[in-house]
Amino acid sequence: GGKWYSNHTQQDNVLQPEGDVTAAEGEAVTLDCQYNSSSSNDYLFWYKQDGDNSPKFILSRFKIGTGNTEDGYKERFSSTLNPTLRSVPLKIQKLQLSDSAVYYCALGASLQNYLIPAGLLYVRFYYFGPSYNQLN
Repeated sequence: GGKWYSNHTQQDNVLQPEGDVTAAEGEAVTLDCQYNSSSSNDYLFWYKQDGDNSPKFILSRFKIGTGNTEDGYKERFSSTLNPTLRSVPLKIQKLQLSDSAVYYCALGASLQNYLIPAGLLYVRFYYFGPSYNQLN
């Protein structure tokens, strides 16, 4: 995937691995995000974008103070900000088909400032049902 940059200093940015992540339903997956920040506090945000919809807020993590996780994501989505490694990976447990989306990691107080695609998360679905012959 390509990277989006806006007007910000080179020292403030987020770095995410290129490429897509594929996993099977029920598995867990971790999406990496590393950042550089010149401020004394680091504000990191994760967003999820389905298709053409606008990105939805999942959670925020701060170096100082407590971040917050949106209702509906608390059960299976988690993240721990590590200021030493400058890393804020997003972990998704018990993957569901509806988790297939583009996930964005953002640094700073606004989505527009620092936004880079985190790679597409695909969730494969396997259906072990009656075979075609049994249905006919």
